[in-house]
Amino acid sequence: MRVRIGSLVVRLVGAAFLAVLLLVASTALAIWWTARQDSRPTSDAIVVLGSAQYNGVPSSIFEARLEHALRLYEEGVAPVIVTVGGKADGDQFSEAEAGAQYLAENGDVPGEALLAVEEGGDTLESMRAVGRVFDEQGWESAVLVTDPWHAMRAERMAEDAGIEAESSPTRQGPAVQTRATQFRYIMRETAAYLLYRVTGESVAGAPGIG
Repeated sequence: MRVRIGSLVVRLVGAAFLAVLLLVASTALAIWWTARQDSRPTSDAIVVLGSAQYNGVPSSIFEARLEHALRLYEEGVAPVIVTVGGKADGDQFSEAEAGAQYLAENGDVPGEALLAVEEGGDTLESMRAVGRVFDEQGWESAVLVTDPWHAMRAERMAEDAGIEAESSPTRQGPAVQTRATQFRYIMRETAAYLLYRVTGESVAGAPGIG
């Protein structure tokens, strides 16, 4: 009897381990697949996910996102670009403010086509803030601009905030430079996505991970 019970426990543990392994693998594959897509339907707004900025100057990751959003705007994807992201302790500028300033100065985007949502210390907080702005403006749809590996989680969080979201990831910047970097980001995003689906919470980490 003890042998049978022990064998059953081993089988159950093995089945659970296999199930977790398959879940992780399928999530990583979905993140990889979403990263390869580029959806740019006509929408109410282009939403640029924030990243680090230095005294009002966007980091290379953030600049790549802003340049991509600018191209989408010029193509007529949406009449408004929404930059999003809060301010860290000691910063003079928020990520959203730095992004809007960059687009105004480098892309000649008029003020009425820019909206800075200066809230959020991570993707989840930012998306919830953007969701409130969409409700106020009567908007429904958005094209999200972020790094490829961040796209699936950003879409999910945007949809949970009541936004009809698709993503057009940037193809430039440090996040896509090498295969090793891409693999590392996919693994981090897999963990972050699964944590969000299980707990409803976000996780802080490297740029594009929080």
